[in-house]
Amino acid sequence: MEVPAAQVKELRERTGAGMLACKQALVEARGDMERAITILREKGLAAAAKKAGRVANDGLVEAYIHGGGRIGVLVEVNCETDFVARTEEFRTLARDLAMQIAAARPEYIRRDDVPEEVVARERAILRAQALREGKPEKVVDRMVEGRLEKFFKEQCLLEQPFIKDPNITVGQLITEKIARLGENITVRRFARFELGEGLPAGAD
Repeated sequence: MEVPAAQVKELRERTGAGMLACKQALVEARGDMERAITILREKGLAAAAKKAGRVANDGLVEAYIHGGGRIGVLVEVNCETDFVARTEEFRTLARDLAMQIAAARPEYIRRDDVPEEVVARERAILRAQALREGKPEKVVDRMVEGRLEKFFKEQCLLEQPFIKDPNITVGQLITEKIARLGENITVRRFARFELGEGLPAGAD
């Protein structure tokens, strides 16, 4: 099928993919823009998977201050080369990640970072809640696992919906950037500070 040039251009602007890749995705999707975006993302995931094991020891530390100094974030985002670290797209990604941390308050980067004792404690709490709700024993375990998934999506940065596009997760955002920039990209660590956090009520 013939794909209008304007549609190819729109898809390119929305995804950053090459013109040929955009045209092929639109042909495969029979002109459906949203389906074409999904196709490009799926292909990006495949390409990015090959890069994910490579060492990322360059990058930058991004600082973000919000609310007139009430919230501050430091995040270290790594890539493979100084060349990519200096690109506007990588710097924008680092800033977006810092803003995400400020707004969504993750405790961990990925679910593998959550200590086993924290998971066990959360599972016990969720199980007790389900039993208190009077749920039958046979469905309690299924409910607990479902609610535990929600816990991971709230507490783990890579599983959170991206604040600028809730249709994708932060992990999917990073995977798309890996595909576009051609290097492995990882979040190594972050720290979030909120004015007065942890102080007793009324403390100076």
